[in-house]
Amino acid sequence: MTSVHAYVARSATEPLVPGTVERREVGPKDVRIDIRWAGVCHSDIHTVRGDWGPQPYPLTVGHEIAGVVAEVGSEVTRYRAGDRVGVGCMVGSCGKCAHCQAGDEQYCVEGMIATYAGTDRDGTVTQGGYSTGVVVDEDFVLRIPDAIPFEKAAPLLCAGITTYSPLKRWGAGPGRKVAIVGMGGLGHLAVKFAHAMGAEVTVLSRTLGKREDGLRLGADHYHATSDPETFQALAGRFDLILNTVSAPIDVDAFLGLLAVDGALVNVGAPGEPLDLHVMSLIGGRRSYAGSMIGGIAETQEMLDYCAGHGIAPEVEIIAADQINQAWDRVLASDVRYRFVIDTTTLAA
Repeated sequence: MTSVHAYVARSATEPLVPGTVERREVGPKDVRIDIRWAGVCHSDIHTVRGDWGPQPYPLTVGHEIAGVVAEVGSEVTRYRAGDRVGVGCMVGSCGKCAHCQAGDEQYCVEGMIATYAGTDRDGTVTQGGYSTGVVVDEDFVLRIPDAIPFEKAAPLLCAGITTYSPLKRWGAGPGRKVAIVGMGGLGHLAVKFAHAMGAEVTVLSRTLGKREDGLRLGADHYHATSDPETFQALAGRFDLILNTVSAPIDVDAFLGLLAVDGALVNVGAPGEPLDLHVMSLIGGRRSYAGSMIGGIAETQEMLDYCAGHGIAPEVEIIAADQINQAWDRVLASDVRYRFVIDTTTLAA
């Protein structure tokens, strides 16, 4: 085992503090990565604060990882030292079930191995990317194209694939009217993807405070959901609504914005249950669905798509000693639009 510098959560209520985590020795199919950049995801906060259940503290979170290959195992064929690579929300799966065989490792029947707070193949708790290094099975490492600015790549490994996958699956494209609920870390990337795919894009945000940004990033329209008239004016308009917010919404109100056969797809994951009246679905043959990241092949596809279409997140680079402040700002929606930790500062 090897110790690496990290920021660690000791409990659900304490601030993160400097510490170390242990990484396994490199096995035949392993890739050891020197982490260079780590994105800050709202899921990190939900996890540490126990919003999704008890957690195995001490815990280092972070599942948006960009770094450089430092060492490879004897059986590794796809990577070599010096390659720019990434790691997203999972670091393992059974590899044998129907979902894994279909490239949907995130829905593994035995359960994917999460990048943090999961149970690794050796029985230890996985520790995430707020650290200076990680060891990952080759099959769960992604190649970061040179066309993507390195300091902006990490958020694509979660926020990017989380929005790209459902937009592609539910047919965002020419002739389709797509609404993005929320203009945050997920939402701003969803706007970029939907625009690049050729859809007519509308942002539905609580206020008009980010309207200028939304239009700059590719939205055709921007409306405030705090204005009741918005729901009247846009009733029955959209083919697809992608909800990116991790807070409760009025599901029935948003379902009312769908055209016949439209779909409301949740990728934001609030800690509270959401209610809906089934007539909101029946009345327009509408669908309410959810989507969770994407498989490894699709994530690589997304990265290549970003490289080919000039898509990258809007980021704010922070040092390790700013992590707790950054979390407070995420909760206050005070970031445009994704924090990225410069992990060289973890050892400072």
